[in-house]
Amino acid sequence: MKVHRTRLILRPDAKRVFFRPFEITDAARISRIVARVMSINEREAEAECRFVLSHFVDRHTRLRDYLLERFESVRDHLITDKPLSESRRLLLGSYFTQEYSLEAAALFNPSIVPHPDQSGLDAGALRFVLSLRAVGEGHISSIVFRTGMIAPDGTISVSEPTPFVTAATPVPEARHDKAGFERRLSELGLRTRHAIALLAELGDSFTAQDLERVVSSIRRRDRDFAVRSQETVQGMIALVRANYEITFDPGSRLSERVIFPSTAAESRGIEDARFVLFREDDGSVAWHGTYTAYDGRVILPQLVTTDDFLRFRIASLNGPEVRNKGFALFPRRIGGRYAMLSRQDNENIHLMFSDSIHFWDTRQTLLRPTHPWEFVQLGNCGSPIETDAGWLVLTHGVGPMRRYTIGAILLDRDDPSRVIGRLREPLLEPIRNEREGYVPNVVYSCGALVHAGRLILPYAMSDQCASFATVPLDELIAELTDN
Repeated sequence: MKVHRTRLILRPDAKRVFFRPFEITDAARISRIVARVMSINEREAEAECRFVLSHFVDRHTRLRDYLLERFESVRDHLITDKPLSESRRLLLGSYFTQEYSLEAAALFNPSIVPHPDQSGLDAGALRFVLSLRAVGEGHISSIVFRTGMIAPDGTISVSEPTPFVTAATPVPEARHDKAGFERRLSELGLRTRHAIALLAELGDSFTAQDLERVVSSIRRRDRDFAVRSQETVQGMIALVRANYEITFDPGSRLSERVIFPSTAAESRGIEDARFVLFREDDGSVAWHGTYTAYDGRVILPQLVTTDDFLRFRIASLNGPEVRNKGFALFPRRIGGRYAMLSRQDNENIHLMFSDSIHFWDTRQTLLRPTHPWEFVQLGNCGSPIETDAGWLVLTHGVGPMRRYTIGAILLDRDDPSRVIGRLREPLLEPIRNEREGYVPNVVYSCGALVHAGRLILPYAMSDQCASFATVPLDELIAELTDN
């Protein structure tokens, strides 16, 4: 079996920056900064504003708008209602804005799915979307995207990203299903009498704003409620905020869009998204991705869903078996139920089934470490891939010296609890320059695809950068079924 490594390498680019709030929590300090900016005369303010714009406006697509938004966030610290010039408002906003380099540290752990738009291609070609984990200042992870194409002859190309990065806009009217929300509260131990009282005043579906209005209304009627219900209310609001929607400017290119942490549960990173093109029984499709939200202490498995890579819905995964990392959704229902790979015990690969994509109650062990290169632990390298021979699952094994390699197994199409093939040796292992990086001796992937008889495998090299390998599918299947 021949594994072909391409020469294509995707490296982190520190020049890819976008603007973020420069948060100062001390209100008195904010007031002092505002006062200093207000102390200079109009000519000085205009000169300083020109300086800021001349150094930063070419690096961003809507810097002026963002600086004005940041000004509005500190407007209350002004001591007068006197109208301000645009130059001074822009300048004030700039003191509470910073650039953030998304890929300053690493660009790795890719997953690949077919692009929603396959128009204008030669016969036999495929356009794809590549998601990657970008790591920047403070070791904060986010999801970034690239687009590319697989030519009819199998050549892989990735489009050069634009120099701009666009942050998402929250969708304020995102709605939550009350029944599902109540079930999640029960699992978290938050379905208290205070929660029941709040839920009783909400409709069958509600927004975060609806919940906050109900909380305020009850607190006005019952002053003691605020004290007695504090923990419950905080938990309910945190859960609502962990389930949200975001959208991007339709004029932005996909490579400009970044899913950056926006909730407390994600404050330290969004890690290892595993995207899959999911086809429902009625033929409708959506792109689902599992990822790990991290707040610096606790990890939270999440699900992101999109129909167009323009608007994304983020929801928590729930149930007693939603623990640890490495969830990977099958690309269709099996026997009318959703199916997912998991690794709750940090050692073995498990299989789960559920009637709901958001709730997972049971699991069964699918695969245990068997070969020396996987004695430490096993995990998946993305969603299973359906082939005529069965479900192809790429795995990662950790062996001596914490060396990560990529293997493969084959599952029965009708009963994926049956392992019908397994590689005895790694499919891909770190060699030469692939060994050197932020975490040495690692190859890893969050998802591959099959096209025109080839396995297209994007993979990370030592948690630093990413590349591609290809494998003839028939040779891989033959090797698997021989074992």
